[in-house]
Amino acid sequence: MPPSADVVIKDDGRRLTLGAAGRERDFAALWLRERAPDAATLDPQTGQRLIEAALLPLDIAVTAAHIDAAALELHFSDGHHTRFSLDTLFADAPPPASVADGLALWDATLESLPGADFAAALDDDAALLAMLEDLERHGFVKVAGVPVSEDGMQPLIDRIGPLRRTNWGGIADVKSVAEAYDLTMTQRGLEPHTDNPYRDPIPGYIWLHCLSNAADGGDSTLVDGFMAALRLREEAPEHFACLTELPSTFRYTDATTDLESEGPLIELDGDGRLARVRYSNRTERIPAHDPELLTRYYAARQHFYRLITDPALTVHLKLAPGEMLIMDNYRLLHGRTPFQLEGGVRHLRQGYVDRDSTASRRRVLRARHAPDASVTRQGATS
Repeated sequence: MPPSADVVIKDDGRRLTLGAAGRERDFAALWLRERAPDAATLDPQTGQRLIEAALLPLDIAVTAAHIDAAALELHFSDGHHTRFSLDTLFADAPPPASVADGLALWDATLESLPGADFAAALDDDAALLAMLEDLERHGFVKVAGVPVSEDGMQPLIDRIGPLRRTNWGGIADVKSVAEAYDLTMTQRGLEPHTDNPYRDPIPGYIWLHCLSNAADGGDSTLVDGFMAALRLREEAPEHFACLTELPSTFRYTDATTDLESEGPLIELDGDGRLARVRYSNRTERIPAHDPELLTRYYAARQHFYRLITDPALTVHLKLAPGEMLIMDNYRLLHGRTPFQLEGGVRHLRQGYVDRDSTASRRRVLRARHAPDASVTRQGATS
């Protein structure tokens, strides 16, 4: 650790900021006290804690701190003092949010869409594996050559499945109707969103199959929610933290259905990696929290919205009859432009497949075919 390391005590000793070599980490005084690496706190032989951490004063504070060589010496308000290795402290601090290895983040500069051929994926395990690997890597894949029939995508779902049934049924229509009871059934544009955050569990993958499309408009829009989340962290770490810590509520009701669930707009896993994003303006109902907390939340949500609607992060494509999108509903936000019908019908069919069966199929095929260098990926363009 370089000699330029510095330490600052904040919040009347309740927090300590440690900086060195371009890195900076905040530590709670209580965390430092219960993790003290000395023989009075930890048994030297087993490394197990000797004190009862739950009985330490909640208002414990750091009363003095200074850096000596590669160690940080601390004195606490309960009279205890200890020394930490600086390298150990930085190693213990959680890393900034990241994404799992192997994922490819993208924005509007994406030159070619990950693609697959329906017949090949249906008949050949290597082609199916290539499709699933692209789906995992990019969060979506465009499939060509799907039969233009109401259940045309079902045979490929059966290769991965099972199909997730909801109150909409199995494979359901997405088209405009006169008595619309959901905005997807109108001709209006739809903002970027994830599907069904009011369910538990949330459907993992969306399968969207085009039977016919509008002459004017009706383009699909795709946004990499993980890319947007990392941009938010870079631009405003406090907004990112707010959206990972404060859950919101999502609700859907109609004459026969009443669904509700909750979760943060940006969710991290136990290792601090991005696990999923949620966004559904139509169904979000944030609880009446303390006004100061809501002020922070609204500012963070607005910042995130500006990112997910930024043309620089948005890919546009228009599905033609016989084409299909498979989208990771934990990562991608999708929407559409408004459309006008000129004597025809914009008719898409949509189904869901859960994450566990999709991941299982990919892992089984990977174990069987990964050594085969002949596995190739097909590209499709918009």
